[in-house]
Amino acid sequence: MKPLVIKIGGAILEKASALQALLIELAKLESQQVVLVHGGGSSVDAQLKQAGFVTEKKDGKRITPAEQMPIIAGTLAGFVNKTIVAQANTLTGSSKTLNAVGLSLGDGNMITCSLADKALGYVGNPAPKDSTLLKTLLASGLLPVVSSIGQLESGELVNVNADDAAVAICQLLEAELLLLTDVPGVKGADDEWLIELGSEQAKTLIAQGVIAGGMTAKVNAALLAANQLQRSIAVASWQSPEKIVNLLNGENIGTRILAD
Repeated sequence: MKPLVIKIGGAILEKASALQALLIELAKLESQQVVLVHGGGSSVDAQLKQAGFVTEKKDGKRITPAEQMPIIAGTLAGFVNKTIVAQANTLTGSSKTLNAVGLSLGDGNMITCSLADKALGYVGNPAPKDSTLLKTLLASGLLPVVSSIGQLESGELVNVNADDAAVAICQLLEAELLLLTDVPGVKGADDEWLIELGSEQAKTLIAQGVIAGGMTAKVNAALLAANQLQRSIAVASWQSPEKIVNLLNGENIGTRILAD
């Protein structure tokens, strides 16, 4: 059975009950190895605003000046990461204990980063490097919880789009990938939820503005993973965590992003 990489972010991190519901479902997966990858944009926005910074984005990705990195890294790798770990390790309503451990992308040299785009500032483009740490943790029955903070070869910290981070870890482990979002999937031109989405249709919908904002980054990340792994990637809502079992049984949930 392949490991399962689940990316979480958005509203699920703002609602303790929603995160707990997801963790309870994960605790039911007795023999399934799971890695949680998280962002935390709303928490970062709040901290940046409090510090007097203005948040800017390009194509759904956060523009990250060097002076904002201490706040972004501290929020994601610190407060958000440890909040998720704490909730997992004190989980109630489940017969199984989730032994979570908090990590960032650079730990154990699992992921290496290069600068993605000068216009984005300190935003990293992640690539898989060394799976030893993650495989050791998974084999020990632990739940790795990985923040989307990476590092360059020079050692400088960079902010990584959490969807891209999840894709890199999925590649590292040759895992299944589930991108959880605030909506049931990806919408088409007729405002319908799509069951499947290929690259050509995705390009058209992005050009038309139907797919926009953060969903653009999510779809592009899923297409990258689908093509590199040569299997479909699921984009689904965190509001129905019980459907994760359906996904592992080969059923469609949300929108399936297809390989070319």
